[in-house]
Amino acid sequence: MSENPRARRLADRIKEIVATTIDTRVKDPRLGFVTITDVRVSGDLQHATAFYTVFGDEEERAGTAAALRSATGMLRSEVGRQTGVRLTPTLEFIADALPENARTIEDLLVEARHRDADLARSKEGARYAGEADPYRAPREAEDADGAADADEDDPRA
Repeated sequence: MSENPRARRLADRIKEIVATTIDTRVKDPRLGFVTITDVRVSGDLQHATAFYTVFGDEEERAGTAAALRSATGMLRSEVGRQTGVRLTPTLEFIADALPENARTIEDLLVEARHRDADLARSKEGARYAGEADPYRAPREAEDADGAADADEDDPRA
């Protein structure tokens, strides 16, 4: 969707109209529990893409897609009647991939938690490979008559 404010307002209005019309006027038995998640309108206001999600299994998603395809004409005429724009945009319905993406991310987070727990268990009895403090401490001055000055010039110190 472009940054055109008119296109943004039209997209919001189309989203409301389509959602309300699907809820009240579309009586197709194939239509499942559908939610219109977003509508994007092209910059010239000639084409609208409606994204939707369906609660249910793959069979219900396929039935809902077929029901929306068959109701596209009625939905488009309702959009044209309620918006009052000169040229009614064409409607295209696309299944939103947001739930599948969210499920994949949730599975990855669960796997990361398990790996973190495994790492924490392996760290419980572990000890450092070398000394507890691996950094060199400055040498103590052995005598006060200039031995400390010699240590400061030493690049190894």
